[in-house]
Amino acid sequence: MRKVLGGREKVKVAVAQTAPVFMDKERTLEKACRVIREAGDNGAELIAFPEAFIPGYPAYYTVGYETPPHDWTDFMIALQDNSIVIPGDDTEMLAEAARAADAHVVIGCNELDDRKGSRTVYNSLLFISREGKILGRHRKLMPTYTERVYWGQGDGSDITTYDTDIGRIGGLVCWENHMILVRAAMVHSGQDFHVAVWPGNWKRGDEKLLAAETQDPGAGCTVQPLIRVHAFESGAFVLSACGYLDDDDFPERWHYVRDGNHMNYDWARGGSSIVNPAGRYLFEPHFEKDAILYADCYANQIKAVKAVFDSLGHYSRWDVAKLLIDREKREPVAEKTTELRISSREIKRISDEYEVSEDKLEAIAEELKRLFN
Repeated sequence: MRKVLGGREKVKVAVAQTAPVFMDKERTLEKACRVIREAGDNGAELIAFPEAFIPGYPAYYTVGYETPPHDWTDFMIALQDNSIVIPGDDTEMLAEAARAADAHVVIGCNELDDRKGSRTVYNSLLFISREGKILGRHRKLMPTYTERVYWGQGDGSDITTYDTDIGRIGGLVCWENHMILVRAAMVHSGQDFHVAVWPGNWKRGDEKLLAAETQDPGAGCTVQPLIRVHAFESGAFVLSACGYLDDDDFPERWHYVRDGNHMNYDWARGGSSIVNPAGRYLFEPHFEKDAILYADCYANQIKAVKAVFDSLGHYSRWDVAKLLIDREKREPVAEKTTELRISSREIKRISDEYEVSEDKLEAIAEELKRLFN
């Protein structure tokens, strides 16, 4: 029998709402490790960070065809140089922090492709166990709008959850949480915890596509209703980690980007929260910088909701609607071998068994090789 929350009565979780040192991997990693240690010291067993936390969400920089080429090139080279490879020295640093804090960690990062020769960057979620082991990664399937300038597309091989001592942990990146069938795949994986990560809290602006939600914080942003619905539909706790960025979070090297005409981060104002399986806030949307949100998650809250609405059990009709998930890993090169090799010993055996001459069998084998090739 699968135990809720791994058999625990309750699990303390944390969401880190803090800013990276923009486009500075080393300093951002150091900051992440400090936050992990602090949250662990305060008893958190699961710690979540925002989207692309390492080394920051690049699409605040709204580059386009009108952007000076040397500015764009410098920024893209820096993005590659400040992205992490999974696994690598950078992930080992985070793993050591998770091990010391005795906490599972889910952190958004810019991930440099591990294929030989590739320099493509992915928007990824990295999952690390409390033992300091990499559980896995998830690459965002569909970069949104101008995000496609920066990131490649993931595939279905990492749409999954991870079994841990505190339950099953999974997550999606930003508007993946609005991809109905992908979100359904996460629901049907039997999550106990869903980590949803975002670059901020927004509304549709009058002058810019995205602006800060300032009139009624959290009311107009799609994040808030989505995570509450997902919590109820999945019967899981949702940790919603939203990005934060201020003027003073830019190293001097990137002041020209910060102060230019192609930077929009006024909507990177947090809005992180924690929601229980009934869709109720355990920690309401928070809009202050450098905050760690904590909540106690009780197993009985999952059981109570599942008693009424169990989307994996009594409230599902598999005979009416089914979900097909393609978890094949997409590779650019696939080797195909079609050559037929039949030993003389095998030819003799087949010849004796079926009373066909060896010469005829060899002729048939040659004809089959020609057809396959």
